[in-house]
Amino acid sequence: MKAESIRMGVDIGGTFTDVVLEKAGEQYSVKVLTTYAAPENAIIDGMHQVCTKAGIDPSEIEQIIHGTTLATNALIERRGAKTALITTEGFRDVIEMRTESRFEQYDLNLNLPDPLLSRHMRFTVPGRVNAKGEILVELERADVEAVVDRIAEAGFESVAVGLIHSYLNPKHEQLVRDVLVEKLPNVSVSISSEVSPQMREYERFNTVVANAYIKPLMASYLGRLEDRLRGEGVACRIFLMHSGGGIISIQNAADFPVRLVESGPAGGAVFAAHIAARYGLDKVLSFDMGGTTAKICLIKNQTPKTSRVFEVARTYRFKKGSGMPISIPVIDMVEIGAGGGSLAHVDGMRQIRVGPESAGSEPGPACYGRGGERPAVTDADLVLGKLDPDNFAGGSIALHPDKSEQALSAHVGDTLDMDAVEAAFGVAEVVDENMANAARVHAVENGEDLSEYTMIAFGGAAPLHAGRLCEKLGVERLLVPPGAGVGSAIGFLRAPFSFEANRSVYMKLSDFDADKIKGLLTDLKAEATGFVRTCDEVSPILSEFKVYMRYTGQGWEIPIALTEEQAMNPDAATFQARFEEDYTKLFGRPVAGMDIEITVWSVNATTPPEDVARIETTDGSTPVALNGTRQLFDPASGKYLEAHVIDRSRMQAGQRAHGPAAVTEAETTIIVPASRDAIRQPDGCIDVVARKPSASEGAKGAQQ
Repeated sequence: MKAESIRMGVDIGGTFTDVVLEKAGEQYSVKVLTTYAAPENAIIDGMHQVCTKAGIDPSEIEQIIHGTTLATNALIERRGAKTALITTEGFRDVIEMRTESRFEQYDLNLNLPDPLLSRHMRFTVPGRVNAKGEILVELERADVEAVVDRIAEAGFESVAVGLIHSYLNPKHEQLVRDVLVEKLPNVSVSISSEVSPQMREYERFNTVVANAYIKPLMASYLGRLEDRLRGEGVACRIFLMHSGGGIISIQNAADFPVRLVESGPAGGAVFAAHIAARYGLDKVLSFDMGGTTAKICLIKNQTPKTSRVFEVARTYRFKKGSGMPISIPVIDMVEIGAGGGSLAHVDGMRQIRVGPESAGSEPGPACYGRGGERPAVTDADLVLGKLDPDNFAGGSIALHPDKSEQALSAHVGDTLDMDAVEAAFGVAEVVDENMANAARVHAVENGEDLSEYTMIAFGGAAPLHAGRLCEKLGVERLLVPPGAGVGSAIGFLRAPFSFEANRSVYMKLSDFDADKIKGLLTDLKAEATGFVRTCDEVSPILSEFKVYMRYTGQGWEIPIALTEEQAMNPDAATFQARFEEDYTKLFGRPVAGMDIEITVWSVNATTPPEDVARIETTDGSTPVALNGTRQLFDPASGKYLEAHVIDRSRMQAGQRAHGPAAVTEAETTIIVPASRDAIRQPDGCIDVVARKPSASEGAKGAQQ
């Protein structure tokens, strides 16, 4: 797109829908409450508001990029289409048996999550393909038709097809799809060889089931959204953010909605990576906290960490294996039910618990005055002085402190013999510690030391909690970018058009076949490039090659990046050297005398990233102009302190504010703890840094 193009980013969250419009280098943004029954209503409302701010008509918008949690929420809440699974005889119970691993080793009452489809919704057909892709038993059309007739009688709306080893030979799955389309033209169909052509049947079957489960819902929503926008005179193309951090067409999104499961959080990670590049930061902890969830992502060398499998709807906090695995390219992050709308209660052991249940936007936290009676994190933030009741969401929502106090007392304080302030303090500390624990676990799993990282915080609730989180994690520096309250929507506008194609083809280095590898990677490159060309017909396309390798006998692989030269001229010695180099970085040393095998091949086609200019930072030697003071609860000392109030829009580059302070703006508030200072950098970022002791304080400490 041209630099002067008018573009709009839209992020539907569990509580707020964020809309950002870019015009001639300027950004205009609004937050509106998400409308659950018809999410497109909030988009239309927000679009009109930002267009009014920008002084344009909606018909002038040239591109819309959209991300949403609707797919995720449909899986978590189990409110997708009535779906059937057709699989190979003998594999009917794969999605229920899972991998038979115990994610909580010593829990005698361990409950595995229920499969997305119960047993009576799963059907089998004969026919068999072996692990080399060879057909052992041919699948007859008559056998497929008999199963399809049963599916028709039961009135299913969507069908997932997952046959054994179809990622190597999709012939049987394609036959099943052809019969379904012919006999049930109004039923949605998803086949695993297109949705997730990778080995490991449990993950592949579960992914195609999830795609089929949400496909009618997402197709209906995207169709309604297109119609509503056209009715408003918006004729531009609409694109969707996918979980891997790129943009795909609305048609591809409707066909593969499972790729949208982490689309909103992915936009946030892209936003944080863009800020990291601007500051030349190689180690960044991205912290995105909205109304329903908090997301934490490690970003190294200005690139978010990625994975090809992640879990949705974990039933045990932080426990891998307790959720629903989705096998697609995705930005790797940890997500917990901790947002501004997360509800607090006291459990049977008289402990304060927060989330994952959320008040959402309907009715919302008690302070919204919309009928909510239970206390949420936003209620605690309001009582502790973090929020201005008259200037929340730019003044569009009036908050009621009395209702927050009543809810906190009734549901927390009365049970634990606390007043409303103590209850609010307890709720805030619990949610902050939950997020700190999630960050620690994620860092340990990736072998990282968070004290070496800079945090970048965004989302409506993150700047309220990020300062305290940094204190808990030992993180010295926090950046809060301009537009932090709508960071994911801005990230959509920074993302490239991209699509990753992958395929499982097993090969040992001892059986290295250079011609076969070159042909495979060439096919994957063409497939990925074809998807990108549906979005952008003219831009140059870059190809990123990756193979997943392991020592023979190991259970899981590590990703190995290849240059285009290495991929198009494959050589066994080069592959081995690259694997041993990355393996040594992860595990300390290679394993001598063992064969190496490749299981998955991947090509990501992407348009070139946006050029990012480095900025010259300032140390903030000029004092900032203050807008008054207010009482702000300091968790480190356990009492209220007199805090400075600063209007972010009036804070000039190079100005410094001492904590405790509240830096206010329309979409959020940055809370600066008493241990920190806030500096306004030239690009508008608020740089919150640990305060160094003065010379007199240092001398006093040395004497003690």
